[in-house]
Parts: sequence; C-alpha cells; structure tokens
Amino acid sequence: MYHLSQPLDSAQSPASIEKRSFELIDQCVPSPRPYAGRLWEIARRCIHTSGDCSILPDLRLSASALERGLEALSLGCTIYTDTRMAREALSQRRLAPFGCRVLALMDLPGLETLARQKGTTRAHAALRQIKDQLRGQVVVIGNAPTALLCLLDCLQEGSPEPALIVGMPVGFVNAAQSKELLNQSPYSHFTLLGTRGGSALAACCINAMLEMLLRENTPTTQEAVLPA
Repeated sequence: MYHLSQPLDSAQSPASIEKRSFELIDQCVPSPRPYAGRLWEIARRCIHTSGDCSILPDLRLSASALERGLEALSLGCTIYTDTRMAREALSQRRLAPFGCRVLALMDLPGLETLARQKGTTRAHAALRQIKDQLRGQVVVIGNAPTALLCLLDCLQEGSPEPALIVGMPVGFVNAAQSKELLNQSPYSHFTLLGTRGGSALAACCINAMLEMLLRENTPTTQEAVLPA
C-alpha cells in the first residue's frame, strides 16, 4: 500500500496543470516579490521550469533587457542558441507568428576542425564565427560557459551588441564565473548566478517573452497560445 505525503492534485489537462503550477508558485513566493508584472512572469516561468523556488534570489532580470528582447523578437530576430537542446526547447508555434529564426551554433560547419586548431570548445569556435552578426539579435546560452566567455570577449573587442543575452550555463567549471562577468557587464541580459542553469531554463525565458507578445498582439489562432 502506497502512502502519499500530500494528496494528488486534481489538475489533469495541460492548461489546468500549468495554471495550477503558477498558482502554487505564487503561494510559494508571497508578496512582496523581487520582481513584478512581466518580470515576475519571466521569474515564475524559470521557477516552473526548474521546479525550484530557491533559484529566485539568484535570478538577475531587468526591465530594460526585457524591453529590448521583446522588441527584437517582435521584429523577427535571429535567436542563436549554444546547443541543439536549447533550440528544441524553444516553442516553434510561438516563434512562427513573428518570423524568428533559430540557429544552433553546433550546426555551423567546420567546428570540430576549428576547435582542434584553437585548442578550445566547439561553442567557443562557433561564437567567433558569428560575432559580427549579433546586432539586434538574441543569444541564448544554457550549457557552455566557454560560449558566454567568448561572447563577452567579442563584445569587448567591438563586436555588435545583441538585443538580449540569456546567459544561464550550468556546471562547475567557469559557469558561475561567466555569469558573474555577464552580470557585471553593460549588455542587456538575463542570468542565474551560481552553478545552476541549463538549456531548458535559458529557453524558457524566450518562451515566456513570446507568450507576452502573443497575448498583447491578440493572436487569431488558438494554437498560438497553447502551453508548451
């Protein structure tokens, strides 16, 4: 005989499960909260994706970065992801109405050779390839600290600035350091300090922003507002 520490929730459909999840997160993080309005939507989506309310103190979100990111997405920007996993975590049905293109850096040609020649990672080599194509675009990094460190180096060297950097690489080797540097930088960004992060967490920020745009632009198809 099984014994549950708490009863099963009655939510069953995808929409009701998501709604109930957000209600429980709101209860977990009572007011006053560090973020409000649309920034709380981003923070709440991050908590939902990670299943962990304790990430909230380490989240770094800004209203100016949100506005720049929303504008870029609404104009059909390119979204560069450090991994194919992050690309797959982005909601294609939310992206489609805005014409945004998603490019996983791992799909760029010749990375193995370049990385071997330079003695670095494929993510680092890939960032060097696209460093002059970043103006007004969005960069999503959830796995590779080397990609984030290279991006910051390229920007300091004069590469055009993205509209938004979502820098949330996970891990124990330079992940925390890369995000600390990003948080000290002048570039528009969201990040999660420390070792936690990941592709799904970084991508969920973009999904939340796309949901805002779809809601505010009154999408005509029901499919466009279905939960991911």
